[in-house]
Amino acid sequence: MTISTPAHGASPERRTTVFYFTMFMYGGAMNVYASIWLAGRGLNAEQIGLINAVPIFIMLVLNLVVGRIADRAADWRQVIVIGALAAAVFPIGLFFVSGFWGILLFWTLAAVAQMAIGPVLDAAAMRLTARRGSSFGAMRGWGTLGYLLLLALTGFLVSRFGAQIFLPLALTVALIRAAAALWLPQFRAPIAERIPTQGATRLRHVLRPWFLLPLIGFAMVFGTHMILNAFQGLLFARQGISLDLIGLLIALGALSEAVMFFLFSQVAARFRPRQMILLSAVVTVIRWAAMGFSPGVPVLIGLQLLHGITFGLGFMACVGFITKHTSEDIAAEAQGFFSALLLGMSVLTLAGFGALADRFGAQSYFASAAFATIGGLAIWASMALHGPVAEKSKVGFNPPLV
Repeated sequence: MTISTPAHGASPERRTTVFYFTMFMYGGAMNVYASIWLAGRGLNAEQIGLINAVPIFIMLVLNLVVGRIADRAADWRQVIVIGALAAAVFPIGLFFVSGFWGILLFWTLAAVAQMAIGPVLDAAAMRLTARRGSSFGAMRGWGTLGYLLLLALTGFLVSRFGAQIFLPLALTVALIRAAAALWLPQFRAPIAERIPTQGATRLRHVLRPWFLLPLIGFAMVFGTHMILNAFQGLLFARQGISLDLIGLLIALGALSEAVMFFLFSQVAARFRPRQMILLSAVVTVIRWAAMGFSPGVPVLIGLQLLHGITFGLGFMACVGFITKHTSEDIAAEAQGFFSALLLGMSVLTLAGFGALADRFGAQSYFASAAFATIGGLAIWASMALHGPVAEKSKVGFNPPLV
């Protein structure tokens, strides 16, 4: 199957950036109001938890499969477009169902379609920017800005027009994302411009401690960040912080993340990938340990601004680390493997933190700090090991396009 791509107009980088901008809008809308909307449809907390957990479990199985399919296609673009179109069609079913099972079906189909294209998009964009000397970080930063836009817009529209606006808004965003996918460029280089294969051509060739430990360690660090979406607002509210300030604190974290993405090429020019991954783990431990003391708003502002380091820096360094040591033959599969690690650790941390949060409140963050410490030790241990090629200072990122 071939899906054509525009042959003229904006640069491949700009077209990919537009798609990144729309990619996370759907998540911005969902994070603000989805649980409230589901509760309004008569679902209890256990059912809402299942609706959010089922797509994650499915993607734990499908990530590598989708990656292999994408790598074997004529271009990664085909899988991205198909996934974006599917993620726009499936939410329509939510207009016609009301019970738990019907909502679970269409919600899961839409979520899986969206989640499946994330690692493929990252792999494709990384290869494109590395080949053309442009900035992957800038593209990914615009994705976070799109998320922030919908975070604010959803809250405003729901407060103005009521709950009935939520589902049409979510569908509209999904359709915009699908339209942007059709504008994506071809990501692979033309045959005449392709360079000899560099990096591992099979995933099993890099599944060694020097490669696995940094990714597993950061996956543990990442897993502790998932509590922000699930529990942060609740714990802030229990500390007596107003809803307006809670929204501001959450937005500051996302803004910090976007800034790191835009600046990452400068940071990557000075540090090795595993050094950056380790730094993200160390700062994460400090951040969660401080959160465990239930600090006031001024301190929380500073801790939220660390999000760019604790998540943004580590994530970008991992993506670059994977790209450096794998070839285009397994680009999407390797990123899919990394995504599976992130999802697996997220399930573990969410399950454990939920039980602790009910009993210990903000002090549960001490457990998150301990879990991130173990992840940091795994990353540190990997630095004594060497892969087939010694790491250079740069990881394939260049200054962003102006």
